[in-house]
Amino acid sequence: MLESKSLEGVRVLTLAVNLPGPLAVARLQVMGAAVTKIEPPEGDPLRSACPQWYRELTQGQQVLTVDLKDPAGRERLDTELAASDLLVTAMRPSALRRLGLTELQSVHPRLAHVEIVGHDGALEDLPGHDLTYQAVNGTLQPPLMPTVPVADLLGAERAVSAALLALGASSKPRRGESYRVVLADAAADAGAAVRHGLMGHSSTPLGGAVPGYGIYATSDGHIALAALEPHFWSRTRDVLGVAGERDELERIFATRTSKEWEELAERVDIPLIGIQKPGQGVPA
Repeated sequence: MLESKSLEGVRVLTLAVNLPGPLAVARLQVMGAAVTKIEPPEGDPLRSACPQWYRELTQGQQVLTVDLKDPAGRERLDTELAASDLLVTAMRPSALRRLGLTELQSVHPRLAHVEIVGHDGALEDLPGHDLTYQAVNGTLQPPLMPTVPVADLLGAERAVSAALLALGASSKPRRGESYRVVLADAAADAGAAVRHGLMGHSSTPLGGAVPGYGIYATSDGHIALAALEPHFWSRTRDVLGVAGERDELERIFATRTSKEWEELAERVDIPLIGIQKPGQGVPA
């Protein structure tokens, strides 16, 4: 995460649950913003699905349980809005309208708003999640489930960028700016490498057609070799003593452990690393 404290003194109010919003807000907090999170009485689904990640993303934030359908709860929301510089939401536009949050600047002219939605335009109220956004953009390999929430992660990064624009786009005294982040668009960009034939199946350059860029079995697991540049590929062939055919690499990599190959790669400066099993990855 970014270490800059450029957002010190900025107050962020978030109604966003699940992933994109909380990820984005956590980054804004690292940049110095003070964050208040309002959750519905049933809580954030992420807390039940993944308590540890939920705790990481909300650490240092003020978390309030507020029923926005109750008059007293709505009054509490209005109080928090009046004291905030930025509002982050992640819900369908129809839900935002039901809460009366579509004309924020008429009541709070200095309040910036980042609205995270699944779809835009005529499809803006179509329900969806990361899985469905990926499904239509070629980033899934059925029947396997995705191991990374690509659309959510990209959406979070776009929400951070939008927040920085919203907070810094106007001169003081600031007029509130609103930005919409569309997760389906983020997923479409993620699928561009597949759409343009760079990745996606074994005949594409980064999908398996290039022997220097691939996954190979070792004696105790697998390694990822990314020797794309000519100097890396030439060095790999020299070190392994091969012409560069895939079957040669498969045969040689199977003779040692992943750790042994990692140590060799570090000594000779080759982009190669052992593949961690789910749950074993190194935290950022």
